[in-house]
Amino acid sequence: MPTPTVYRTALRSLERIHEGKVRDIYAVDAATLLIVTTDRLSAFDVVLPDPIPEKGRVLNEISNFWFARTRHIVPNHLSGRALDSVVTDAEERAPLAGRTMIVRRLNALPIEAVVRGYLIGSGWKEYLSTGGVCGIELPAGMQQAQKLPAPLFTPATKAALGEHDENIPFAKVEALIGASLAARVRATALALYDFAAEHARRRGIIIADTKFEFGVDEAGQLTLIDEVLTPDSSRFWPADTYRSGTSPASFDKQFVRDYLETLDWNKKAPGPHLPPRIIELTSEKYREALTRLTSPA
Repeated sequence: MPTPTVYRTALRSLERIHEGKVRDIYAVDAATLLIVTTDRLSAFDVVLPDPIPEKGRVLNEISNFWFARTRHIVPNHLSGRALDSVVTDAEERAPLAGRTMIVRRLNALPIEAVVRGYLIGSGWKEYLSTGGVCGIELPAGMQQAQKLPAPLFTPATKAALGEHDENIPFAKVEALIGASLAARVRATALALYDFAAEHARRRGIIIADTKFEFGVDEAGQLTLIDEVLTPDSSRFWPADTYRSGTSPASFDKQFVRDYLETLDWNKKAPGPHLPPRIIELTSEKYREALTRLTSPA
């Protein structure tokens, strides 16, 4: 049975300290946060006005799936606490079912740890103008959506709401967080991508690229935070129809981006409304990604 659509939350029992593009974050105590994954969808860094049914539940379930399977690579921010220990009122808790994480407070690093396995999106545009991505030179004559010789760590800045992330060279990451931590982030992000890409490949999905976010605790331990390898943070392509030289079909919000590119819209807020059919198909794509990723190989 579909869960109720949630576009924005307003919990009475906890203080909301941040509203992101998709997630509402509440303070639980000095050591813990409650993250609610809503059904909001952002494209080109603009939050669109229409919720996507089931999206928040799907994102949350996919993230939890990966958190459970990547602990051998890096610890994550999940606290292990149950929702009913934090939101005690049953009526207030009901809309949150399946879409929350209770996490440890950490110092978030000021970068997006992007890993690319294929040449697409902003990486493709940068390649066309410079012959590389984030200062990394690539072979001449590559096609759109072509598999890269090896996965690349191509970090980006974290943009404010409504602004666009900006690709940066690795040297800028070293300047921001220090050379040692930057090297750990790069190695960990690449290891996570390699592990996930192989898992997805066996289930008919190509992970073209993805972004991770990391934090550190008081002891300096690198920790995986936010969401992990979801259709919001990754490009998922069906392997059976993939072809280089064009923008492949996808299980992620690239489907919405492609629709928006057909509109006369300047990619600034407010975003346009989506037709019911686009909303329905987007919801189906998110749910299919969950089904495929979590199925036996």
